[in-house]
Amino acid sequence: MEFEVITLFPEMFASFLEGSLLGKACASGTIRVYFTSPRDYAAGKYRQTDDTPYGGGVGMVMKPEPLVAAIEAAEAARGPTHRVLLSPQGAPLCQERVRQLAGKPRIMLVCGRYEGVDERVRAYVDEEISLGDFVLSGGEVAAMAIIEAVSRLCPGVLGKEASCDEESFSHGTLEYPQYTRPVEFRGATVPEVLLSGNHERIRRWRRKEALLRTRARRPDLFERLVLSDEDQRLLAGEEP
Repeated sequence: MEFEVITLFPEMFASFLEGSLLGKACASGTIRVYFTSPRDYAAGKYRQTDDTPYGGGVGMVMKPEPLVAAIEAAEAARGPTHRVLLSPQGAPLCQERVRQLAGKPRIMLVCGRYEGVDERVRAYVDEEISLGDFVLSGGEVAAMAIIEAVSRLCPGVLGKEASCDEESFSHGTLEYPQYTRPVEFRGATVPEVLLSGNHERIRRWRRKEALLRTRARRPDLFERLVLSDEDQRLLAGEEP
């Protein structure tokens, strides 16, 4: 899997790409991340990549020429890619979109800065993605989030491939509660069912807890679920 990041600040990614499982994936070549800076394609003595907005207003706007030139140069060097502009105006990122992105061989992540990018840049990307309804100083943090989320779905990145299938959002629900040793911690104990060794009971308990937690904490997700007959029985109070 290859990522192409268009950013003015590639140094922000150094420690992120060196740590933990992602660092191992990069070292092995399972994941490759390339960087291209719009500043390298900016004209003038000071390589200016931003300017004041037409019509007035506060802040600066990223100029179209260096940004589009960087996009095109990256593709000329390493081939066509799916172009994503990271923007608060984009569609909110969800696990289903992450799965779709993981099916693409190359993804370009275009990081905006300042007050945003010149509107004409949008003609040179395939889609826009947002992390949520809040403001960041630039797209770099969003790019890191996408790189990690997508990389986790690529074969060879996680130690256990089945791990992805049981995480939050993988089946439209939040994840069930998790416990590890010790059995008792400051008066709180591990549920008896998890110590029973009965795999069918454990499966049903985990499903029930995932449904209850999703209904309580994320009713928006719960409303979209298609409940099976078993789900309905578990929610009605049937013991796992």
